[in-house]
Amino acid sequence: MIGRLVHVGSAVVDYVYRIDALPVPGTEKTASSYARVAGGGFNMMVAAHRTGMKVVFGGQLGTGPDGDFLRAAFAIEGIETLTPPSAAMDSGNCVAMISGDAERTFVSWPGAESRLTLDMMAPVQVVPGDWVFTSGYTLSYPGSREALTDWIEALPADIPLVFDPTPVIADIPRSILDRVLARTTWLSCNTDEAAEIAGCGDAQTVAVRLLREHCPRAAGVVIRAGARGCLVRMADGGTRAVPGFDVQAIDTNGAGDTHIGAFVSALSRGLTPCEAARYANAAAALSVTRQGGSSAPSDSEIQEFLSQRGDASTAPGQEAATAIQQAR
Repeated sequence: MIGRLVHVGSAVVDYVYRIDALPVPGTEKTASSYARVAGGGFNMMVAAHRTGMKVVFGGQLGTGPDGDFLRAAFAIEGIETLTPPSAAMDSGNCVAMISGDAERTFVSWPGAESRLTLDMMAPVQVVPGDWVFTSGYTLSYPGSREALTDWIEALPADIPLVFDPTPVIADIPRSILDRVLARTTWLSCNTDEAAEIAGCGDAQTVAVRLLREHCPRAAGVVIRAGARGCLVRMADGGTRAVPGFDVQAIDTNGAGDTHIGAFVSALSRGLTPCEAARYANAAAALSVTRQGGSSAPSDSEIQEFLSQRGDASTAPGQEAATAIQQAR
């Protein structure tokens, strides 16, 4: 039976501009296209929902045009919001500039998602079978990190917690980061984020340190490496490099969110971690062939993609470390 995903991260409105290249300081660029879309944690929730999970949101949305826009997007996707909207402020937003090489650059403005108290989170109740997810963004905000960390530490022991530290990991106080890592069941991060936590080295070495020194309760860690795929390290010592898929990327915005959402969804259906990682690699590959951060594919689209690509082998042991290369 597929469990419910309880997302206690943040959602914002993305203002997306496509440009050929970033402007040099002091100059101006004209975008080739513009879109206003739901973003942030919404992208991960969409990926989990489209691949079969029931998703509920336990973070904060604001009162105002951006909050209204997000609520409408949630409703379209069938994602229930558990908490009432903030009466104090609107939801935050992010300017995303997508350059011709499909890379993205962000400038964000925090809003209601950056303020949490335990009273605000009182309606967020978990039940057996639920999966909880949070991200580094909410933990980076001074107005939300203490309450969220306290709430996470109070979770029942049988509720798995999935954590993505995100590119703002350096803005999370180490004491907060350590507390969340200590409760994490699955850590999913990219190579830079892994090195920020556990130091430099090849991906397998860093993964071993993550589990041994930082995530003592974790079932495993996933170190994502973009188009190259990901490395899965299990707490029991097994390591696999799960290769990615060669596609023509047009927009990498949201690919990591898609990977995590599809991975959790697959785990909740009973797939093994390596099977779930391959499924997530396929979901992320499909997402980068489409414009927009919430471009996650459906389960049927992923299954068709995988059937066309055939079986992909995984590499054990030292081969895994070299396949994903260095963590920073």
